[in-house]
Amino acid sequence: MSTPPPPEPQGPQDNPFRAPEPGQVPPPVVRAPAPQVWGQGYGPGPYRPSAQVNGVAIAALVLGVLCFLPAVGLILGIIALVQIKRRGERGKAMAIAGTVLSSLGLALWLVALTTNVASDTWQAIEDATDITPVSALDAGDCFDLPPGDTIGSDVFDVDETDCARPHDAEIFGVVTADGDDFPGRAKLRDVGNEKCSAMKAAYTMDPWAVPAEADWYTLLPQRDTWETGDRTIACVFAHRDLGHTLVGSLRRDETNLDAAQLAFLQAMSAVDDVLYAEPEDYPEEDLPANKAWAGEVRDVLGQQVKALETYDWPAAAQSPVDLLVKDMREARESWRKAAVADDTDAYYESYDAGYEFVDGDSTIAVRSALGLAVTPPAYTEEGGGDSELDV
Repeated sequence: MSTPPPPEPQGPQDNPFRAPEPGQVPPPVVRAPAPQVWGQGYGPGPYRPSAQVNGVAIAALVLGVLCFLPAVGLILGIIALVQIKRRGERGKAMAIAGTVLSSLGLALWLVALTTNVASDTWQAIEDATDITPVSALDAGDCFDLPPGDTIGSDVFDVDETDCARPHDAEIFGVVTADGDDFPGRAKLRDVGNEKCSAMKAAYTMDPWAVPAEADWYTLLPQRDTWETGDRTIACVFAHRDLGHTLVGSLRRDETNLDAAQLAFLQAMSAVDDVLYAEPEDYPEEDLPANKAWAGEVRDVLGQQVKALETYDWPAAAQSPVDLLVKDMREARESWRKAAVADDTDAYYESYDAGYEFVDGDSTIAVRSALGLAVTPPAYTEEGGGDSELDV
């Protein structure tokens, strides 16, 4: 059996951890190629971000396009150009566009201000936004008529305004008419006059607070507005003289009166109502009817005397109320005599005596103590019957 030959000695290159022999040259190192990085191209690195857009340039462009604060837009545009050059940011085109547009806007504003164009423009915008259909308003709202319109003219839209300012009219009630077919102007006027008269008394519980120059009117829908669904009859206060205005609200009800004021006005309103119910025929024409009415006045005075006596009045008003109650008792006795008068002369004598307490000093004293109006109203024929405003 033959012996296998001994293994050949390994060269130094077979052991990478062995130091090379003296005079031996190390083999060259072969390195694997670097992996390709997609998107790297010839730039300095694959993850370097691009230059960002200058935020001031964006703001300048927005202000320039909107023409809002043009001076600010111009300044921001200049600042943006400086920052872009220094920082190497993007957005130069936007900064230039904002600067140009803001410059144009600033020039237009300067021209407008020097020629009053801006004032007229803003007034036109304000007028347009204030236009309101009458049917959209409610009791307590005040409005102005469009330029050139007056009470009695055709009005479709109005300008709602603050009642504290001079205004053309104040709504004190709204009536909704019934029916599908247009009933005609006369019918609508009758409905409006009846309903508005009652609403006026509830809205202005203190007739002394209504100025003499104020009258009330009805605003009626027309046939064409009726066909579009308008069923609103508005009850309004306006100046007796066409073209003049009222100032301040005429509303006097539970929304702005205290309990003592309401109690006094309710008592006086009951007395006024029965006095207003005086027969149309004079005593010479129908004495029995006038005597019957005098009896009604006597009864109402008795009821309201009791109401005033039993109410818990503020201390400052108690003494004036006591004097008023005394006068009302004396007036009640005069009306009792008128109710049983034998002839017209006796009737008139008691009639005149019974009216002496009306709007007298004791009434004014109570009003003053309660903080109510103290100037007696001018009693004139009621308005509103044939007065209307087409809307």
